[in-house]
Amino acid sequence: MANIKSAKKRIRVTEKKTLRNQMVESKVKTLTKKVRTAIEAKDAEAAKASLAPAVAAIDKAASKGVFKKTTAARKISRLTKAVNKI
Repeated sequence: MANIKSAKKRIRVTEKKTLRNQMVESKVKTLTKKVRTAIEAKDAEAAKASLAPAVAAIDKAASKGVFKKTTAARKISRLTKAVNKI
């Protein structure tokens, strides 16, 4: 355990940020899963409807620094490509 005051604060801040990042990642995964299940069911309308919130969540996660910009772009691209295929 850290003895220095700034190190203790770093630990607290890191724990908060980690928790927040996990919540954002979980939300992105949930929304992505909705799109994927609609694609597997060959339901184009549901897939397109669930794509918009998923893309918005991924973009927001990238802007907050949870994902890198390139990672977010790759995820969005793959989802959009899969939806357009059906």
